[in-house]
Amino acid sequence: MKASTIAKTVCAVSLSALCVVGITACSGNSTSGSKGVGGVAATVNGAEIQEEEVTASVESIRSQMSLTDEDAWGEWMVKYDYTPEKVREEVIDSLVTKQLIIQGAEEKGVTVSDDEVQSYVDQMKQNYASDDKWNEALQAVGMTEDEYKSNIKTSLLQQGLMKSFEGDDPSDEDVLSYAQTYISSFDGAKRSSHILFDADDTETAQSVLDQINAGTLDFAEAAKTYSKDSSAQNGGDVGWDKLNSFVSEYTAGLADLSKGQVSGLVTSSYGIHIIKCTDEFHAPAELTSLDQLPSEFVEQFRSSLKSSNQSKAYQQWLSDAKDNADIEIKDMPSGLPYDLDMSKYQSDDSSDSSSTDGGSDSADNEVSATDASSTSSDTASDSGDSETKKAA
Repeated sequence: MKASTIAKTVCAVSLSALCVVGITACSGNSTSGSKGVGGVAATVNGAEIQEEEVTASVESIRSQMSLTDEDAWGEWMVKYDYTPEKVREEVIDSLVTKQLIIQGAEEKGVTVSDDEVQSYVDQMKQNYASDDKWNEALQAVGMTEDEYKSNIKTSLLQQGLMKSFEGDDPSDEDVLSYAQTYISSFDGAKRSSHILFDADDTETAQSVLDQINAGTLDFAEAAKTYSKDSSAQNGGDVGWDKLNSFVSEYTAGLADLSKGQVSGLVTSSYGIHIIKCTDEFHAPAELTSLDQLPSEFVEQFRSSLKSSNQSKAYQQWLSDAKDNADIEIKDMPSGLPYDLDMSKYQSDDSSDSSSTDGGSDSADNEVSATDASSTSSDTASDSGDSETKKAA
């Protein structure tokens, strides 16, 4: 088995959405700067994949992996048992998948608006201090913002296409079996509520805390009256820590509490918190019934199983679509910028090391369609709009 898969090479973390659909190395459709050879590289049900798009993708990969130097590129290919032909083949295969996704989305009426794409881009740009930093990040993966938007649109089409498949509803027996496998990771889970004050309102926060500790003010009622967080209407309840992601200061404050206990004033980037641990879960030695679990855990397990069934249905469709597609791959033309005379890089032990050394680096950083889609879905369902929870 190959140690590395070039079609799923590492993307910059903040631009990882580009790899959501498992498409080639964060590359767009632009041919600017690729110095590619023109013509059609492949057709998919009549749709053309241009040779320059393939070249632009490969050159983007080289840029990300700091392999723009010819010798570094040649040595990397030898190390991981690649040739320029194999590189081209894998990139074309990923672009074929991309084209099948686009065609499948059109057949099923799945659409993505420009506003949806722009909203996602705006959200990602917030992770950068300035437009210059954002553009530097884009340049690091060899693309423009328009190319980034193109990839985001394909990514969102893929997610919408996956959601169009109906996953089988799991039975209680299936959910129980799933829970028995994963319940140990929920051991020690804590449920909590909090009251959030503005960062400069220490006096009010301390006064409310003193009243709660004195027993003259109910915590839930105090949350409804004073909390600046959207959880206020639910008495400050923000759910189980194992099902959500909280800012580190909140997590640390909750960790010191047992059921029924209230924290002191906890300061985070969101303001001042008063935290109450409202419940704790300890995994039973033997799980024999779903009644032994909090209902939120059961629903999470059920949702995960349904998403898995949905993903399997989508993957089966994609496999069938590829098997039944009319795909024609043209011969590799000469003069491609990533095409080298590999004979100068061959060594006696290169083949022995190619399949083992360093392979985990790329594999560990792959972002698959299923993982990215389910992560996005889980985040949306878990986080709600509570300001305490980190954006995933």
